[in-house]
Amino acid sequence: MGRPAPARWPRAEKFLSDRGAARTAHPGGTLLDHLHRVTRLLSAWGADPDVQLAGLCHAAYGTDGFDGSLLGITERGVLAELIGDRAEALVYLYASCDRAAVYPGLGNGLPVSFHDRFTGREHTPAEADVRAIVEITAANELDVLAHNVGLAERHGPDLYRLFARSRELLSAPAWNACSEQLARYAPGGS
Repeated sequence: MGRPAPARWPRAEKFLSDRGAARTAHPGGTLLDHLHRVTRLLSAWGADPDVQLAGLCHAAYGTDGFDGSLLGITERGVLAELIGDRAEALVYLYASCDRAAVYPGLGNGLPVSFHDRFTGREHTPAEADVRAIVEITAANELDVLAHNVGLAERHGPDLYRLFARSRELLSAPAWNACSEQLARYAPGGS
């Protein structure tokens, strides 16, 4: 059983809906449906309330894998006021992550160098932030793959390798979910 939803969740849901998440198509329904499922996974895995809120809002600025955005990065203060500074900083870190530059470094020990796709700058986030981003990434990808067979077949093997390599950065429940859902993509999987 996960932690209860943060008190800021209803306001954040309304904000996301008002910004178009309830009208934006996404595997498994709408973007808002996806954001709810990601948050529920994070809650079930025992994620900190700020990580849950970041999971709920993880696509607010768009992502390296999802071009649409609900607000611009110039509006970071708006989201921070709504969900808190820590949760917003995680949303920005997730959105700004240049996956091609960052993912290969995951699982090679700490610290992890991040390349900000918005600014082009390199930086080294705190370990807790890296762990939160990998956890949100796992929840996001598992939900997307559960709702899109084509994407699962195309990206399942790479995601299995990413999460297996990054296992020490994931909570035990998150790794168990990755291992179970992506087992067929593991080397020698069926």
